[in-house]
Amino acid sequence: MQATALGETPRQQFLRGLRDGVPIGLGYLSVSFAFGITAVSRGVPGWIALLISMTNLTSAGQLAGLDLMVIGCAMSEMILTQCVINLRYALMSVSLSQKVDETVRLRDRFLIAFGNTDEVFAVASGQPGKVGRYYLFGLIVAPYIGWSSGTLLGTVASGLLPASVMAALGIAIYGMFVAIVIPPARKSRAVALVLGGAVALACAFRYLPVLNRVSGGFVIIICAVIAASLGAIFAPIPEDSEEDATT
Repeated sequence: MQATALGETPRQQFLRGLRDGVPIGLGYLSVSFAFGITAVSRGVPGWIALLISMTNLTSAGQLAGLDLMVIGCAMSEMILTQCVINLRYALMSVSLSQKVDETVRLRDRFLIAFGNTDEVFAVASGQPGKVGRYYLFGLIVAPYIGWSSGTLLGTVASGLLPASVMAALGIAIYGMFVAIVIPPARKSRAVALVLGGAVALACAFRYLPVLNRVSGGFVIIICAVIAASLGAIFAPIPEDSEEDATT
């Protein structure tokens, strides 16, 4: 095997990526466990929940898609909702494409893009210099296994646990979202503005006449677009901060 410029063989790169991805995979295990329980508790067969997790790596997108499936939304709403929620992955993939070295081919980019989650992107972007395909392949393995196996364990456990325990575990995934959003909102005015705007809009669509007739799929889209626009208008990121983030 040919060594890279960093003195690592492809096997060493893969193992380094695998090691860096293990903590991500362990974190995904618990979150996807909650997703598996939530899916089964809402009437989705276990094998379908597992198939969703094996073909998607997006907790927010899967949960939103699950809600739309349960209430019977139109396919167009589901597609549009997923495009809005998961648009950040396209942006992260574009950014990561500037980080990869010449060993990454076109077909490799499709596989890397599939496994490019928030945490995978953060770890890969934090590596010094360029990153190769073998490192990225290794980095993706543990998160994928953790997400899929956690969902499987959740679907199995849903048939063994009492209904009261299932109900309690079913809200764990919402707790994850709170844990992800609140700390940045306390530090960033922009994040707090977007979060507050999204919550206010969601309440309006839930309780106000006429607005409460809008289907769940379009509510998610409208809230996401308007809240993000408010953040961009009233709390934009200074250009010098953007330059510092890219260096």
